[in-house]
Amino acid sequence: MNTVPLTEVAAVIRSKNAGPYELTVDIMFKNESDYLSLKKINYFNKELFAELYGIPVGRVMKVVYFDPAFAVKCTMVRSTVSGAPGDTDIYGAQQHAPLLKLRVRPHEKIGRRTTRSKRGAATASADPKRSEGPHA
Repeated sequence: MNTVPLTEVAAVIRSKNAGPYELTVDIMFKNESDYLSLKKINYFNKELFAELYGIPVGRVMKVVYFDPAFAVKCTMVRSTVSGAPGDTDIYGAQQHAPLLKLRVRPHEKIGRRTTRSKRGAATASADPKRSEGPHA
């Protein structure tokens, strides 16, 4: 199976401060099957985030899979304290950029799928085209 950009299977990719010393990255998937297939192989792990962000693995504090939201959260130690001299992103809101280039192998696009509506509620669809969203 070919890889696709993470931006094609994720509804939300964002970053934000988790206090002045830490940064959190959130990835929320459009559907359960893509989320679960990547979770099953532990695709998002400390080593991946360390590589993407060019930091030692020890600076990646935790990676959490959150099934109810089809989401992955990673918390890392910030390289510069928020608001300190030299900090170029005081809110940490621009630090998700390395994820925008990431390519993943999504789940096969067959059968019944659970997807997120625009309001965030989970819905089921037997029509794969309907559950693909605007990128189908």
